[in-house]
Amino acid sequence: MTLTIAVVEDEPAIRANYTAALERQGYRVSGYADRLEALDAFEARLPDLVLIDIGLGREAEGGFDLCRELRARSATLPIIFLTARDSDLDAVSGLRLGADDYLTKDISLPHLTARVAALFRRLEALSQPASAEQILRRGALELDMERLTARWNGADAGLSLTEFWIVHALARHPGHVKNRQQLMDAASVVLDDASITSQIKRIRRKFQAADPSFDAIGTVYGMGYRWVEHDAGA
Repeated sequence: MTLTIAVVEDEPAIRANYTAALERQGYRVSGYADRLEALDAFEARLPDLVLIDIGLGREAEGGFDLCRELRARSATLPIIFLTARDSDLDAVSGLRLGADDYLTKDISLPHLTARVAALFRRLEALSQPASAEQILRRGALELDMERLTARWNGADAGLSLTEFWIVHALARHPGHVKNRQQLMDAASVVLDDASITSQIKRIRRKFQAADPSFDAIGTVYGMGYRWVEHDAGA
């Protein structure tokens, strides 16, 4: 069955560019210029994944409203924000509304299609039993490499794809320092230093929501970050 993707983007040239790139990967793609047009089309049936810009026509935050409405209809529909707005506040807002990932428009088309494929892989894997061979454990951390999910002390951390791959890059080799470029490469995103710092802060907050004493991500000032393992019982 061919997977369907909706691209909700008010700039016709950008919408056409994304549509063509995704169609080359074998997806069936529909484009919409604004929130209401998309919602009208979704009345009959939701797509399998939605790419949303934040600013849609006259609605400066129409994408946020659309995400909220879509998440109310489906808890599992993959939603990606793809926007020129790269502020930490916008990213936090999008992820809190239930988006699965937040990407800026300077991401390359190959990276975009890889992220789309990863979300579909995550959705498919969630319906299958977890494979022990695909679990990476570091103390209280459990990374499921098939489902692309992270758990801490058994609780789902609710990481986005970007956050998942940053944690994986750190936890794969505990104690090894990863600089910002290495973390960007691991997450297949292009971010500035401030954005990487914000990603780390969000990751820490998510783990601390499950465990206020979480301190497994250490900062090595002037160099980067590392995963810190604590001795059992320490």
